Amino acid sequence: MELWPYIPIFIAVFCIGIYLLYSQGIATSKCITAILFMFWPGKDNDQATVDSCNGWIRHIGRFHESRTYEFTLYTHMSKGDVEVFLLDEEMQPLLRLTQWLPTGRIALDGKSKYYLQWEFSSATGRCELHW
Repeated sequence: MELWPYIPIFIAVFCIGIYLLYSQGIATSKCITAILFMFWPGKDNDQATVDSCNGWIRHIGRFHESRTYEFTLYTHMSKGDVEVFLLDEEMQPLLRLTQWLPTGRIALDGKSKYYLQWEFSSATGRCELHW
């Protein structure tokens, strides 16, 4: 039995699966260089533990309710910097959180698509984002 005719079907199913995971906020896109990188996106929070991390990670935020959200970034960094951006559908920044400006409020539309992007610069430690 030849497998060649089934390869395009397998690739199509695989790509559709990745797209569905990403669109539901489960899969992420990233460009990371690190000794240690662990990231857990959640329903109402994200958590990251990093060691010597440079780069970024982005995922779709799950904001199903139209209301004002308060974002709080908790950082326990021994060195480096971390920034979190809330982006709209066109990837334009709506909110920026840092270690020095850890809170922000913004009204979001439950029908719109938003992205959360984390950026690390020589970061070592643990951080959490709650909303």
